[in-house]
Amino acid sequence: MKIKSTQPRKQRKARYNARLHQRQKLLSASLSPELQAQYNRRNLPVREGDTVMVMRGDHTGIEGKVELVNLKHTTIIVEGVSVPKADGTEVPRPVHPSNVMITNLDLSDEMRELTLSRGGEEQ
Repeated sequence: MKIKSTQPRKQRKARYNARLHQRQKLLSASLSPELQAQYNRRNLPVREGDTVMVMRGDHTGIEGKVELVNLKHTTIIVEGVSVPKADGTEVPRPVHPSNVMITNLDLSDEMRELTLSRGGEEQ
């Protein structure tokens, strides 16, 4: 999805109206420096099973596995990132993928390994 406009309102509208296969690309997070050097890539779409570290917000520094990826709201749920409700129960707090860094990849999918083997050629 290439947004040509420099107007923030049009950029927000394009992200809000993006199709699901385009939203997958919007769910990208930066890789840790070790993974960047290993795979010759700067970022990668987040998937369930990846281990991420929260870099911004109230939960900065927490590292956990991605439990859920929500394409509709472009958020992810990370284990260990939760907030208490009024009755004392803990509920998971959604995190935007731009606020996390991938520290360990889930390589159980063959297509993902193929994408990583291409390196940074597609840029």
